[in-house]
Amino acid sequence: MSLLVPKKLQKGATIAFISPSAGLAPFAMHRIEKAKAFLESEGYKVKIGKNALKNNGYISGTVEERITDLHNAFLDKEITCVMCTIGGDHSNQLLKYIDWEIIKKNPKIFIGYSDISVLHYAFYSIASLQTYYGPCVMTQFGENPKIFDYTWNSFKRILTNDHKKGEYLIERSSFWTDDISLNWFTKDDLKKPRRVFDNEDYLWLRSGKSNAPIVGGCIPSINHLLGTKYWIKPKNTIFFIDIPEGDDISKGLSLSNLDSFLADLNNINLFDEIKGLIIGRPYHYSSEEQKGLISIIKYYVKEDYPVLLNVNLGHTDPIITLPYGSQAYLDSGKNLFKIKI
Repeated sequence: MSLLVPKKLQKGATIAFISPSAGLAPFAMHRIEKAKAFLESEGYKVKIGKNALKNNGYISGTVEERITDLHNAFLDKEITCVMCTIGGDHSNQLLKYIDWEIIKKNPKIFIGYSDISVLHYAFYSIASLQTYYGPCVMTQFGENPKIFDYTWNSFKRILTNDHKKGEYLIERSSFWTDDISLNWFTKDDLKKPRRVFDNEDYLWLRSGKSNAPIVGGCIPSINHLLGTKYWIKPKNTIFFIDIPEGDDISKGLSLSNLDSFLADLNNINLFDEIKGLIIGRPYHYSSEEQKGLISIIKYYVKEDYPVLLNVNLGHTDPIITLPYGSQAYLDSGKNLFKIKI
């Protein structure tokens, strides 16, 4: 599929903050402010959507308010990049109300992860716009003392004019974290950095080589779209899966629920049709849960293609920025994951 690729970020460009899903911004404004200050220190301007800092229970603004911010960000000629403050679980409420002509006629960088997967899929399927699975305002750019270098360097490599087009080798980070012990809402996160852990090497569950466009997203968010016009057909792609928290933020998505969501994908023959599979490092999984995850993945993957686990994407930090639809390469023999940009 031919995608419309938005122009890159240049120094002086304007980045918009919007909240299409959860409404946590007003409860941790210091993270919004920290993200804004960091981006401005790097030479960018920031505009915050009129409704981006609202809270209506489990969502930010109303559907109309969130749609207004989304449309305004794409219509504003000064804005080059639209960045989501955080994920959530209700981006799907917006899909019927998006004016797709606005998106098509005003292509811009659109970035976020987790529940923002829903909007990535819709922009890809309906507007043929390349978007980016990557850092959000509060979760990554609001990090104390600053965004992790690995996350920032990947963002710059993909989205700015600092680098020429070519192949981007995605190496593992030297450390990782899913530490949530520092409460945002009491500003404990400002007292000290999060604990980090030494990173192990990539884990290949199946060996082989593959070369195909990359798509995917966060379970269960992408499962909201099964059977709808917003679904991205995964045939002949390298598919990535991000495993988030469960109902309890201190725990990862249960293996039981994960198994059920993967069964949804299996029922549309996804695992028979793709050319490779990437699993992001799962959030808050114990060593036993990791073993359970491996067992479940092996159950669903019957075909002979590479399967790579513990990639830096999604709900553990630091993370990469992934362009939807870009050509990806997997080679287990060379321990290699790269994309063409």
